[in-house]
Amino acid sequence: MSTIQRHLEIKTGVVKRIYKEGLYYIKEKDQQQAKIDKMVENGEDEYDIKKQREVLDETLRMIPDGKKRLAAAYQELQTLVLQNAEEPSVNATKEFKNASELLKEIEL
Repeated sequence: MSTIQRHLEIKTGVVKRIYKEGLYYIKEKDQQQAKIDKMVENGEDEYDIKKQREVLDETLRMIPDGKKRLAAAYQELQTLVLQNAEEPSVNATKEFKNASELLKEIEL
């Protein structure tokens, strides 16, 4: 495996991981908000509600950070793909195809 193929494989993995992480935080935000709403509706202890809101705030702070990291990783992968798109020894590889498909799937 060439150095470029290895870089493509690593950067593709990074983009996938950060993308999944972002989806997880969005899902967690929705679940946490629903939990808080239910707690308020049921008249549960204010301290418990406050602690759950702190958890929600922490989740909300992670979303913009994840978006920044995803944009940076996406840009690095896109640059690597574009630089090697005309290179026959690279563009015919599984790693190149996986990277290209991921870029199309996510499209920032």
